[in-house]
Amino acid sequence: MAVTTAQAVSVAPIAPAAAARVGEFLHANLNSRLTAPQWARALDLPWVVERPNAGFMLLDGDVIVGVQLAFYSERTIEGRPESFCNLGAWSVLPEYRVHSLRLLKAVLDQEGYHFTDLSPSGNVIGVNSRLQFRFLDTTTSLVPNFAWPTLPGRHVISSDPALIERTLTGRDLQLYRDHVGAAAARHLVLIGDNESSYVVFRKDRRRRLPLFVSVLYVSNAELFLRMLRPFCRHMLFHHGAAATLAEHRIVGHRPRFGVTLPSPRRKMFRSTYLDEAHIDDLYSELVCVPW
Repeated sequence: MAVTTAQAVSVAPIAPAAAARVGEFLHANLNSRLTAPQWARALDLPWVVERPNAGFMLLDGDVIVGVQLAFYSERTIEGRPESFCNLGAWSVLPEYRVHSLRLLKAVLDQEGYHFTDLSPSGNVIGVNSRLQFRFLDTTTSLVPNFAWPTLPGRHVISSDPALIERTLTGRDLQLYRDHVGAAAARHLVLIGDNESSYVVFRKDRRRRLPLFVSVLYVSNAELFLRMLRPFCRHMLFHHGAAATLAEHRIVGHRPRFGVTLPSPRRKMFRSTYLDEAHIDDLYSELVCVPW
């Protein structure tokens, strides 16, 4: 049910039936590189979770004039189930910006969630800070994806689903199955030195150039860093990426070669008792929305 005020503008949860309309709004007003169906698909989470909504929308009568997406997940942290809500796209038509905070408040007023915002921009960072969000350490190295020479047969890097399924076990296998249908997530298994590492990454843009990949998850940081050169070679030849963006908190350490960015993109979270060691990039807008 919509929550009305004295104005004609109301806030309502985004139900599945509204996904197509929300997709049309975001295509027209936020990012036209994604089609309306692509935006709508992002609301259909590939993992299993009991969620109250897909975010909230601002309505003037029956017309959508603003949207705040939300991506929900249930995670196990130190043996306990914990509920997360990742803040996604936030877009409001200029003439309705006075109501913008009503959308954000509708999401944050939901009890029982830890909140993350992994892609805040512009004034959003200041707003989040005033609402007790904290920053994650997003120190990031930009690693050039050169055509490094490799020894045949020494390492295996594969996106083959059958090989990934055969290689992964336990938690990582479940992570793969939860994310294999996510539109922005791409998956690899690295095999070498009798070990394996599951890697989730996404294609990314910097200065509007789609020439980068961002690493979102690494299961075996030590092996990943040992295999960083063949990984970068793979990114160049198989994904057309000129450079890899590797956050140190995700890949474990600063890569031996690469340049530390002076101003990495910020990421934020709000929790009463979890700290940044419990926060990652999975089950979020970063895996669902292929900007």
